[in-house]
Amino acid sequence: MRIGDLSERTGASVRSLRYYEQQGLLSSTRSAGGHRRYTEEDIDRVRYLQRLYLAGLSSRTIAVLLPWCLSGPSIENTDAAHVRLVEERQKLKAHITELSQTLSSLDELIASNRAFRASDAP
Repeated sequence: MRIGDLSERTGASVRSLRYYEQQGLLSSTRSAGGHRRYTEEDIDRVRYLQRLYLAGLSSRTIAVLLPWCLSGPSIENTDAAHVRLVEERQKLKAHITELSQTLSSLDELIASNRAFRASDAP
């Protein structure tokens, strides 16, 4: 199937599919005319990539995880993937904490602004 067909069937934009390929997360063959060609299996791969991106993982992390997740279930693969996913979750929680602190600081600035405005009102 062509890139437009894969895009339509997965909901991923053509640009995203090209990006996945550029990052080594998806591969295609080329037709005689140079068009990308994908297989039915690539539909599941793209959907899996979308889930990984939706979980907040970077291309670099996905590139590390993908062989473990798609090369077949084994104790070693699932354990390695588990460790990496837990690490990513911890990073995300730390980032959320930082964002919450930033939000609190902004709320304080907004409250100070309103308080000043109220005291300066005629």
